[in-house]
Amino acid sequence: MGKKIKNNFWSIVKKILLILFFSQLAYIIICKWINPPITITQMMNLVEGNGLQQDYISYDEMSANIKLAVMASEDQQFPDHDGFDIKAIKKAMKYNNKHPNKTRGASTISQQTAKNVFLWQHGGFFRKGLEVYFTFMIELIWSKERILETYLNVAEMGKGIFGVQAAARVYFNKDAKNLTRKEAAMIAACLPNPKKLTVKPACRYVLLRTPRIMNQMNNLQGDPDIDALLK
Repeated sequence: MGKKIKNNFWSIVKKILLILFFSQLAYIIICKWINPPITITQMMNLVEGNGLQQDYISYDEMSANIKLAVMASEDQQFPDHDGFDIKAIKKAMKYNNKHPNKTRGASTISQQTAKNVFLWQHGGFFRKGLEVYFTFMIELIWSKERILETYLNVAEMGKGIFGVQAAARVYFNKDAKNLTRKEAAMIAACLPNPKKLTVKPACRYVLLRTPRIMNQMNNLQGDPDIDALLK
């Protein structure tokens, strides 16, 4: 009797795992064309009372400046890697070993997109492991344009402000397609900690970081792989 119950238990567990696997796979495929209705991070913002400002726009409605700015700020190897920047990871590990009280990340835009759409902020090795899986899957199933488009639509760019269209409206009273290079760089500068790094009024970090991002934008522009994503 005990063996039968045990077998039934594992049979149920296997069915549940299969359902979960195919459900998340279907959701990844659906999100290749359809924007996620809401993310865990956005729900948490609502629960915390930060509100939710978001307006999905298409890739063509996004200024080339904001696409270039986030690549210059967050992931300069974005067009060339398969979701993970191994060199950046090694540099971050080396830095973190030398500076135990400081932490330097090496997440690519692909990793951040996977986290923002399918997972939650913070968390330990378990969430990181899931992030690796979802990063691999979106790199496999989505295009680079879709990953960048989704990132620019769901990334938090201020307290309760999600996506570049909402950020452009709140900070500069314009559509994302009309953002200047400086405005785009200012928004990109707040991405490491959007709840604390204010764009308007610009905090000290954003003021210092903006010209550096603009300089990197100048350096990146002209690269064929980068330029292909700016169209």
